[in-house]
Amino acid sequence: MTDHPSSAGNDAPATLDTAGPDVGPVPRKKVVAWALYDWAGSSFNAVATTFVFTRYLTSSTFGDTDELSGQLGLWLGLAGLLVALTAPITGQQSDAGGHRKRWLGVWTGITAIALLAMAFVFPDPQFVVLGFFALSIGTISIELANVNYYAMLTQVSTSRNVGRVSGFGWGMGYVGGIVQLLILLFAFIDPELQLGPFHYVQLSMMVATLWYVGFSLPVFFAVGENKQPASGGVTRAGLLGAYVELCRSIARLWTRSRNTVWFLIASAIFRDGLTGIFTFGGVIASGTFGFSPSLVIYFAVAANLVAGIATIATGTLDDRFGPRRVIITSLVGLLVSGVAAFGLALGFFDPMAGPIQSDGSPSGLAPAWIFWIFGLFLCLFVGPAQSASRSFLARIIPVGHEGEVFGLYATTGRAATFLSPLLFSAFIAIGGKQIWGIVGIMIVVAVGLVLMLLVRASAGKLDLSR
Repeated sequence: MTDHPSSAGNDAPATLDTAGPDVGPVPRKKVVAWALYDWAGSSFNAVATTFVFTRYLTSSTFGDTDELSGQLGLWLGLAGLLVALTAPITGQQSDAGGHRKRWLGVWTGITAIALLAMAFVFPDPQFVVLGFFALSIGTISIELANVNYYAMLTQVSTSRNVGRVSGFGWGMGYVGGIVQLLILLFAFIDPELQLGPFHYVQLSMMVATLWYVGFSLPVFFAVGENKQPASGGVTRAGLLGAYVELCRSIARLWTRSRNTVWFLIASAIFRDGLTGIFTFGGVIASGTFGFSPSLVIYFAVAANLVAGIATIATGTLDDRFGPRRVIITSLVGLLVSGVAAFGLALGFFDPMAGPIQSDGSPSGLAPAWIFWIFGLFLCLFVGPAQSASRSFLARIIPVGHEGEVFGLYATTGRAATFLSPLLFSAFIAIGGKQIWGIVGIMIVVAVGLVLMLLVRASAGKLDLSR
Protein backbone atom coordinates (compact mmCIF):
# COMPACT_ATOMS: atom_id res chain seq x y z
CA MET A 1 0.00 0.00 0.00
CA THR A 2 1.08 3.60 -0.35
CA ASP A 3 0.22 6.70 1.58
CA HIS A 4 -1.03 9.86 -0.05
CA PRO A 5 1.51 12.68 -0.17
CA SER A 6 1.40 14.82 2.92
CA SER A 7 2.08 18.44 3.59
CA ALA A 8 5.55 17.47 4.70
CA GLY A 9 6.70 17.47 1.11
CA ASN A 10 9.63 15.35 0.05
CA ASP A 11 10.39 14.43 3.63
CA ALA A 12 7.02 12.81 4.21
CA PRO A 13 7.27 9.38 5.81
CA ALA A 14 7.08 6.41 3.50
CA THR A 15 4.98 3.32 4.12
CA LEU A 16 5.82 0.45 6.39
CA ASP A 17 4.14 -2.93 6.21
CA THR A 18 4.33 -5.36 9.07
CA ALA A 19 3.65 -8.96 8.00
CA GLY A 20 1.55 -7.61 5.17
CA PRO A 21 -0.74 -4.63 4.54
CA ASP A 22 -1.84 -2.64 7.56
CA VAL A 23 -5.10 -4.26 8.58
CA GLY A 24 -5.57 -2.63 11.93
CA PRO A 25 -3.80 -1.34 15.02
CA VAL A 26 -1.32 -3.51 16.89
CA PRO A 27 -2.60 -4.45 20.39
CA ARG A 28 -1.31 -1.99 22.95
CA LYS A 29 -0.05 -4.70 25.31
CA LYS A 30 2.15 -6.01 22.51
CA VAL A 31 3.68 -2.57 21.96
CA VAL A 32 4.23 -2.07 25.69
CA ALA A 33 5.85 -5.50 26.05
CA TRP A 34 8.19 -4.67 23.16
CA ALA A 35 9.02 -1.25 24.62
CA LEU A 36 9.82 -2.77 28.01
CA TYR A 37 12.92 -4.29 26.42
CA ASP A 38 14.19 -0.73 25.93
CA TRP A 39 13.26 -0.14 29.59
CA ALA A 40 15.30 -3.22 30.53
CA GLY A 41 18.24 -2.04 28.44
CA SER A 42 18.62 1.02 30.65
CA SER A 43 20.55 -1.26 33.01
CA PHE A 44 23.38 -1.52 30.53
CA ASN A 45 23.10 1.88 28.89
CA ALA A 46 22.64 4.07 31.97
CA VAL A 47 24.23 2.07 34.76
CA ALA A 48 27.05 0.13 33.07
CA THR A 49 28.05 2.27 30.11
CA THR A 50 27.37 5.83 31.20
CA PHE A 51 26.87 6.87 34.80
CA VAL A 52 28.10 4.20 37.22
CA PHE A 53 30.43 1.46 36.01
CA THR A 54 32.54 3.34 33.43
CA ARG A 55 32.98 6.18 35.90
CA TYR A 56 34.09 3.61 38.49
CA LEU A 57 36.56 1.97 36.08
CA THR A 58 38.15 5.30 35.13
CA SER A 59 38.41 6.59 38.71
CA SER A 60 41.65 6.96 40.66
CA THR A 61 40.84 3.67 42.38
CA PHE A 62 42.29 1.87 39.37
CA GLY A 63 45.02 4.30 38.32
CA ASP A 64 45.45 7.54 36.38
CA THR A 65 42.05 8.88 35.27
CA ASP A 66 43.19 10.28 31.93
CA GLU A 67 45.08 7.08 31.06
CA LEU A 68 42.14 4.87 32.02
CA SER A 69 39.80 7.03 29.94
CA GLY A 70 42.00 6.36 26.93
CA GLN A 71 42.01 2.62 27.66
CA LEU A 72 38.23 2.66 27.91
CA GLY A 73 38.03 4.08 24.40
CA LEU A 74 40.35 1.39 23.04
CA TRP A 75 38.46 -1.52 24.64
CA LEU A 76 35.11 -0.23 23.38
CA GLY A 77 36.59 0.37 19.95
CA LEU A 78 37.65 -3.30 19.74
CA ALA A 79 34.21 -4.43 20.89
CA GLY A 80 32.66 -2.32 18.17
CA LEU A 81 34.87 -3.92 15.54
CA LEU A 82 33.68 -7.39 16.56
CA VAL A 83 30.05 -6.25 16.35
CA ALA A 84 30.70 -4.87 12.88
CA LEU A 85 32.00 -8.24 11.70
CA THR A 86 29.14 -10.31 13.11
CA ALA A 87 25.93 -8.24 13.31
CA PRO A 88 24.63 -8.60 9.73
CA ILE A 89 25.36 -12.33 9.72
CA THR A 90 23.44 -12.98 12.92
CA GLY A 91 20.56 -10.84 11.65
CA GLN A 92 20.54 -12.57 8.28
CA GLN A 93 20.43 -16.02 9.84
CA SER A 94 17.61 -15.11 12.22
CA ASP A 95 15.62 -13.91 9.17
CA ALA A 96 16.26 -17.09 7.24
CA GLY A 97 15.63 -19.50 10.09
CA GLY A 98 12.65 -17.73 11.62
CA HIS A 99 14.46 -17.61 14.97
CA ARG A 100 14.61 -13.89 15.70
CA LYS A 101 13.20 -14.27 19.20
CA ARG A 102 15.45 -17.23 19.99
CA TRP A 103 18.58 -15.24 19.15
CA LEU A 104 17.25 -12.27 21.06
CA GLY A 105 17.13 -14.59 24.08
CA VAL A 106 20.67 -15.86 23.54
CA TRP A 107 22.24 -12.40 23.34
CA THR A 108 20.09 -11.15 26.21
CA GLY A 109 21.42 -13.97 28.37
CA ILE A 110 25.05 -13.18 27.53
CA THR A 111 24.46 -9.50 28.33
CA ALA A 112 23.02 -10.46 31.71
CA ILE A 113 26.11 -12.57 32.48
CA ALA A 114 28.37 -9.65 31.52
CA LEU A 115 26.44 -7.32 33.84
CA LEU A 116 26.75 -9.79 36.69
CA ALA A 117 30.49 -10.13 36.05
CA MET A 118 30.85 -6.37 36.60
CA ALA A 119 29.61 -6.91 40.16
CA PHE A 120 32.83 -8.84 40.85
CA VAL A 121 35.17 -6.02 39.83
CA PHE A 122 36.52 -5.15 43.25
CA PRO A 123 38.15 -1.74 43.94
CA ASP A 124 41.68 -2.87 43.22
CA PRO A 125 43.82 -2.19 40.12
CA GLN A 126 44.22 -5.93 39.49
CA PHE A 127 40.50 -6.14 38.63
CA VAL A 128 40.50 -3.39 35.98
CA VAL A 129 41.07 -5.83 33.10
CA LEU A 130 38.09 -7.91 34.22
CA GLY A 131 36.05 -4.72 34.25
CA PHE A 132 37.04 -3.71 30.74
CA PHE A 133 36.52 -7.28 29.48
CA ALA A 134 33.02 -7.62 30.98
CA LEU A 135 32.04 -4.19 29.66
CA SER A 136 33.29 -5.09 26.18
CA ILE A 137 31.50 -8.47 26.08
CA GLY A 138 28.30 -6.81 27.25
CA THR A 139 28.66 -4.12 24.60
CA ILE A 140 28.96 -6.80 21.90
CA SER A 141 26.05 -8.92 23.11
CA ILE A 142 23.61 -6.07 23.71
CA GLU A 143 24.29 -4.73 20.21
CA LEU A 144 23.61 -8.16 18.68
CA ALA A 145 20.46 -8.46 20.80
CA ASN A 146 19.33 -5.07 19.51
CA VAL A 147 19.65 -6.26 15.90
CA ASN A 148 16.79 -8.69 16.57
CA TYR A 149 14.94 -6.30 18.86
CA TYR A 150 14.97 -3.47 16.31
CA ALA A 151 13.80 -5.90 13.63
CA MET A 152 10.73 -6.57 15.79
CA LEU A 153 9.68 -2.94 15.29
CA THR A 154 8.00 -4.01 12.06
CA GLN A 155 5.96 -6.56 14.04
CA VAL A 156 4.56 -4.04 16.53
CA SER A 157 3.87 -0.99 14.34
CA THR A 158 2.09 0.08 11.18
CA SER A 159 2.82 2.60 8.45
CA ARG A 160 0.93 5.25 10.40
CA ASN A 161 2.62 4.98 13.78
CA VAL A 162 6.13 3.58 13.35
CA GLY A 163 7.70 6.86 14.48
CA ARG A 164 5.57 7.01 17.61
CA VAL A 165 6.19 3.36 18.48
CA SER A 166 9.95 3.74 17.99
CA GLY A 167 9.96 6.95 20.03
CA PHE A 168 7.85 5.34 22.75
CA GLY A 169 10.30 2.45 23.05
CA TRP A 170 13.35 4.69 23.12
CA GLY A 171 11.65 7.00 25.60
CA MET A 172 10.83 4.03 27.82
CA GLY A 173 14.53 3.29 27.91
CA TYR A 174 15.23 6.74 29.31
CA VAL A 175 12.37 6.57 31.81
CA GLY A 176 13.57 3.14 32.92
CA GLY A 177 16.99 4.69 33.46
CA ILE A 178 15.44 7.36 35.68
CA VAL A 179 13.64 4.86 37.90
CA GLN A 180 16.64 2.57 38.21
CA LEU A 181 19.08 5.39 38.91
CA LEU A 182 16.78 6.78 41.61
CA ILE A 183 16.68 3.35 43.24
CA LEU A 184 20.45 3.13 43.13
CA LEU A 185 20.88 6.69 44.36
CA PHE A 186 18.84 6.25 47.51
CA ALA A 187 19.73 2.62 48.23
CA PHE A 188 23.29 2.02 47.08
CA ILE A 189 25.24 5.08 45.89
CA ASP A 190 27.07 5.68 49.14
CA PRO A 191 30.88 5.42 49.23
CA GLU A 192 30.63 4.12 52.80
CA LEU A 193 28.18 1.32 51.93
CA GLN A 194 29.65 -2.16 52.32
CA LEU A 195 27.71 -5.44 52.45
CA GLY A 196 30.16 -8.24 53.04
CA PRO A 197 32.93 -7.97 50.41
CA PHE A 198 30.77 -5.87 48.05
CA HIS A 199 30.63 -2.08 47.95
CA TYR A 200 28.12 0.29 46.38
CA VAL A 201 29.15 -0.02 42.71
CA GLN A 202 29.18 -3.81 42.85
CA LEU A 203 25.77 -3.88 44.54
CA SER A 204 24.48 -1.51 41.90
CA MET A 205 25.58 -3.90 39.15
CA MET A 206 23.75 -6.78 40.87
CA VAL A 207 20.56 -4.73 40.89
CA ALA A 208 21.16 -3.78 37.24
CA THR A 209 21.42 -7.46 36.32
CA LEU A 210 18.11 -8.33 38.01
CA TRP A 211 16.46 -5.32 36.38
CA TYR A 212 17.71 -6.28 32.92
CA VAL A 213 16.57 -9.89 33.16
CA GLY A 214 13.19 -9.11 34.74
CA PHE A 215 12.04 -6.45 32.29
CA SER A 216 13.40 -8.31 29.25
CA LEU A 217 10.96 -11.17 29.74
CA PRO A 218 7.63 -9.62 28.54
CA VAL A 219 8.71 -9.30 24.90
CA PHE A 220 9.34 -13.05 24.72
CA PHE A 221 5.75 -13.79 25.73
CA ALA A 222 3.90 -11.03 23.85
CA VAL A 223 5.65 -10.84 20.46
CA GLY A 224 5.64 -13.86 18.18
CA GLU A 225 8.51 -15.37 16.25
CA ASN A 226 9.23 -14.05 12.75
CA LYS A 227 7.75 -16.55 10.29
CA GLN A 228 7.59 -14.32 7.22
CA PRO A 229 9.99 -15.64 4.55
CA ALA A 230 12.54 -13.19 3.24
CA SER A 231 11.46 -11.72 -0.09
CA GLY A 232 14.96 -11.72 -1.49
CA GLY A 233 15.70 -15.39 -1.11
CA VAL A 234 17.79 -15.28 2.05
CA THR A 235 18.58 -18.85 3.10
CA ARG A 236 20.45 -20.42 5.96
CA ALA A 237 24.08 -21.03 5.14
CA GLY A 238 27.41 -21.67 6.76
CA LEU A 239 29.66 -18.85 7.87
CA LEU A 240 31.28 -18.41 4.47
CA GLY A 241 27.96 -18.64 2.66
CA ALA A 242 26.45 -16.07 5.02
CA TYR A 243 29.16 -13.56 4.13
CA VAL A 244 28.68 -14.30 0.42
CA GLU A 245 24.96 -13.59 0.79
CA LEU A 246 25.74 -10.44 2.74
CA CYS A 247 27.91 -9.16 -0.11
CA ARG A 248 25.09 -9.88 -2.54
CA SER A 249 22.64 -7.95 -0.38
CA ILE A 250 24.98 -4.97 -0.19
CA ALA A 251 25.39 -5.06 -3.96
CA ARG A 252 21.61 -5.11 -4.43
CA LEU A 253 21.25 -2.19 -2.03
CA TRP A 254 23.89 -0.21 -3.92
CA THR A 255 22.19 -0.91 -7.25
CA ARG A 256 18.55 -0.44 -6.27
CA SER A 257 18.61 1.97 -3.34
CA ARG A 258 21.89 3.84 -3.18
CA ASN A 259 20.26 6.43 -0.95
CA THR A 260 19.82 3.73 1.68
CA VAL A 261 23.53 2.95 1.58
CA TRP A 262 24.34 6.62 2.09
CA PHE A 263 21.93 6.73 5.02
CA LEU A 264 23.62 3.71 6.59
CA ILE A 265 26.98 5.47 6.27
CA ALA A 266 25.71 8.83 7.57
CA SER A 267 23.83 7.26 10.47
CA ALA A 268 26.85 5.12 11.35
CA ILE A 269 28.90 8.23 11.91
CA PHE A 270 26.41 10.42 13.74
CA ARG A 271 25.19 7.50 15.89
CA ASP A 272 28.75 6.90 16.98
CA GLY A 273 28.87 10.54 18.05
CA LEU A 274 25.61 10.09 20.00
CA THR A 275 27.00 7.00 21.69
CA GLY A 276 30.16 8.90 22.57
CA ILE A 277 28.14 11.60 24.30
CA PHE A 278 26.56 9.12 26.69
CA THR A 279 29.57 6.82 27.02
CA PHE A 280 31.91 9.59 28.14
CA GLY A 281 29.34 11.91 29.71
CA GLY A 282 29.70 10.55 33.24
CA VAL A 283 33.48 10.43 32.91
CA ILE A 284 33.63 14.12 31.91
CA ALA A 285 31.15 15.13 34.60
CA SER A 286 33.41 13.64 37.25
CA GLY A 287 36.87 14.40 35.90
CA THR A 288 36.30 17.87 34.44
CA PHE A 289 33.41 19.34 36.41
CA GLY A 290 34.08 17.68 39.78
CA PHE A 291 30.79 15.79 40.13
CA SER A 292 30.66 13.39 43.08
CA PRO A 293 29.22 9.87 42.56
CA SER A 294 25.83 10.95 43.93
CA LEU A 295 25.81 14.17 41.89
CA VAL A 296 26.53 12.15 38.74
CA ILE A 297 23.41 10.10 39.49
CA TYR A 298 21.32 13.22 40.12
CA PHE A 299 22.42 14.52 36.75
CA ALA A 300 21.72 11.15 35.17
CA VAL A 301 18.14 11.22 36.45
CA ALA A 302 17.60 14.71 35.05
CA ALA A 303 19.29 13.75 31.77
CA ASN A 304 17.14 10.67 31.28
CA LEU A 305 14.00 12.64 32.13
CA VAL A 306 14.80 15.29 29.53
CA ALA A 307 15.82 12.72 26.91
CA GLY A 308 12.78 10.52 27.56
CA ILE A 309 10.24 13.33 27.27
CA ALA A 310 11.91 14.71 24.16
CA THR A 311 12.08 11.31 22.46
CA ILE A 312 8.46 10.38 23.13
CA ALA A 313 7.25 13.84 22.09
CA THR A 314 9.17 13.89 18.80
CA GLY A 315 7.73 10.52 17.75
CA THR A 316 4.64 12.39 16.54
CA LEU A 317 6.84 14.85 14.64
CA ASP A 318 8.62 11.88 13.07
CA ASP A 319 5.33 10.52 11.70
CA ARG A 320 4.15 13.94 10.56
CA PHE A 321 7.27 15.53 9.05
CA GLY A 322 9.50 12.54 8.47
CA PRO A 323 12.50 11.19 10.41
CA ARG A 324 15.09 12.97 8.26
CA ARG A 325 14.06 16.42 9.51
CA VAL A 326 14.03 15.21 13.11
CA ILE A 327 17.56 13.82 12.71
CA ILE A 328 19.01 16.95 11.11
CA THR A 329 17.42 19.29 13.66
CA SER A 330 18.71 17.14 16.50
CA LEU A 331 22.27 17.03 15.18
CA VAL A 332 22.38 20.81 14.83
CA GLY A 333 21.15 21.16 18.41
CA LEU A 334 23.82 18.74 19.61
CA LEU A 335 26.61 20.69 17.92
CA VAL A 336 25.49 24.01 19.36
CA SER A 337 25.24 22.56 22.88
CA GLY A 338 28.56 20.70 22.71
CA VAL A 339 30.52 23.66 21.39
CA ALA A 340 29.00 25.92 24.03
CA ALA A 341 29.89 23.51 26.86
CA PHE A 342 33.50 23.18 25.65
CA GLY A 343 33.98 26.89 25.14
CA LEU A 344 32.50 27.88 28.47
CA ALA A 345 34.53 25.25 30.33
CA LEU A 346 37.73 26.76 28.94
CA GLY A 347 36.58 30.32 29.53
CA PHE A 348 36.34 31.21 25.83
CA PHE A 349 32.87 32.74 26.12
CA ASP A 350 32.60 33.63 29.80
CA PRO A 351 35.57 35.40 31.40
CA MET A 352 33.99 34.90 34.82
CA ALA A 353 34.25 31.10 34.46
CA GLY A 354 38.01 31.05 33.95
CA PRO A 355 39.94 28.40 32.07
CA ILE A 356 40.78 24.97 33.49
CA GLN A 357 44.23 25.01 35.08
CA SER A 358 46.85 22.74 33.55
CA ASP A 359 47.99 21.42 36.93
CA GLY A 360 44.62 19.77 37.52
CA SER A 361 44.17 21.41 40.92
CA PRO A 362 40.63 21.70 42.37
CA SER A 363 40.54 25.37 41.38
CA GLY A 364 40.94 24.20 37.80
CA LEU A 365 37.63 22.34 37.74
CA ALA A 366 35.11 23.88 35.38
CA PRO A 367 31.95 25.35 36.97
CA ALA A 368 29.32 22.63 37.43
CA TRP A 369 26.49 24.79 36.06
CA ILE A 370 28.00 24.55 32.57
CA PHE A 371 27.58 20.80 32.53
CA TRP A 372 24.12 20.98 34.08
CA ILE A 373 22.79 23.38 31.46
CA PHE A 374 24.48 22.24 28.29
CA GLY A 375 24.66 18.59 29.26
CA LEU A 376 20.87 18.61 29.55
CA PHE A 377 20.60 20.41 26.22
CA LEU A 378 22.65 17.61 24.67
CA CYS A 379 20.27 15.05 26.14
CA LEU A 380 17.34 16.92 24.63
CA PHE A 381 18.56 15.98 21.15
CA VAL A 382 20.28 12.60 21.52
CA GLY A 383 17.16 10.46 21.96
CA PRO A 384 15.14 11.95 19.06
CA ALA A 385 18.07 11.47 16.67
CA GLN A 386 18.47 7.82 17.67
CA SER A 387 14.78 7.00 17.53
CA ALA A 388 14.23 8.75 14.19
CA SER A 389 17.23 6.94 12.73
CA ARG A 390 15.66 3.61 13.69
CA SER A 391 12.27 4.54 12.22
CA PHE A 392 13.84 5.91 9.00
CA LEU A 393 15.27 2.49 8.25
CA ALA A 394 12.21 0.56 9.44
CA ARG A 395 10.08 2.40 6.88
CA ILE A 396 12.02 1.01 3.92
CA ILE A 397 13.04 -2.55 4.89
CA PRO A 398 11.34 -5.27 2.81
CA VAL A 399 9.36 -7.84 4.76
CA GLY A 400 11.56 -10.76 5.77
CA HIS A 401 14.81 -8.79 5.64
CA GLU A 402 14.44 -6.88 8.91
CA GLY A 403 17.17 -8.74 10.77
CA GLU A 404 19.62 -8.58 7.90
CA VAL A 405 19.17 -4.86 7.20
CA PHE A 406 19.20 -3.93 10.88
CA GLY A 407 22.30 -6.10 11.09
CA LEU A 408 23.82 -3.90 8.39
CA TYR A 409 22.65 -0.93 10.43
CA ALA A 410 24.54 -2.28 13.44
CA THR A 411 27.55 -3.16 11.31
CA THR A 412 27.87 0.22 9.66
CA GLY A 413 27.39 1.81 13.07
CA ARG A 414 30.08 -0.35 14.59
CA ALA A 415 32.33 0.08 11.59
CA ALA A 416 32.53 3.73 12.63
CA THR A 417 32.45 3.05 16.35
CA PHE A 418 36.15 3.65 16.73
CA LEU A 419 35.72 7.30 15.75
CA SER A 420 34.36 8.76 18.98
CA PRO A 421 36.54 6.71 21.38
CA LEU A 422 39.72 7.32 19.39
CA LEU A 423 39.05 11.01 18.72
CA PHE A 424 38.05 11.43 22.37
CA SER A 425 41.41 9.92 23.38
CA ALA A 426 43.33 11.81 20.66
CA PHE A 427 42.03 15.23 21.66
CA ILE A 428 42.72 14.53 25.33
CA ALA A 429 46.32 13.92 24.25
CA ILE A 430 46.34 17.06 22.09
CA GLY A 431 44.77 19.38 24.66
CA GLY A 432 46.29 17.72 27.71
CA LYS A 433 43.01 17.70 29.62
CA GLN A 434 39.90 15.54 29.61
CA ILE A 435 37.60 18.39 28.48
CA TRP A 436 39.26 18.34 25.04
CA GLY A 437 37.66 14.97 24.41
CA ILE A 438 34.41 16.84 23.71
CA VAL A 439 35.99 18.28 20.57
CA GLY A 440 36.59 14.81 19.16
CA ILE A 441 32.99 13.76 19.75
CA MET A 442 31.61 16.96 18.20
CA ILE A 443 33.72 16.43 15.08
CA VAL A 444 32.09 13.02 14.64
CA VAL A 445 28.61 14.54 15.03
CA ALA A 446 29.45 17.31 12.53
CA VAL A 447 30.64 14.85 9.87
CA GLY A 448 27.46 12.81 10.35
CA LEU A 449 25.34 15.93 9.93
CA VAL A 450 27.05 16.87 6.66
CA LEU A 451 26.50 13.38 5.25
CA MET A 452 22.87 13.31 6.46
CA LEU A 453 22.19 16.52 4.53
CA LEU A 454 23.08 14.58 1.38
CA VAL A 455 20.57 11.79 2.14
CA ARG A 456 17.13 12.10 0.56
CA ALA A 457 13.95 11.38 2.48
CA SER A 458 12.80 7.75 2.42
CA ALA A 459 10.67 7.01 -0.62
CA GLY A 460 9.16 3.59 0.04
CA LYS A 461 9.99 -0.06 0.52
CA LEU A 462 13.18 -1.51 -0.88
CA ASP A 463 13.08 -4.37 -3.34
CA LEU A 464 15.81 -6.89 -2.65
CA SER A 465 14.36 -9.65 -4.78
CA ARG A 466 16.83 -11.26 -7.10
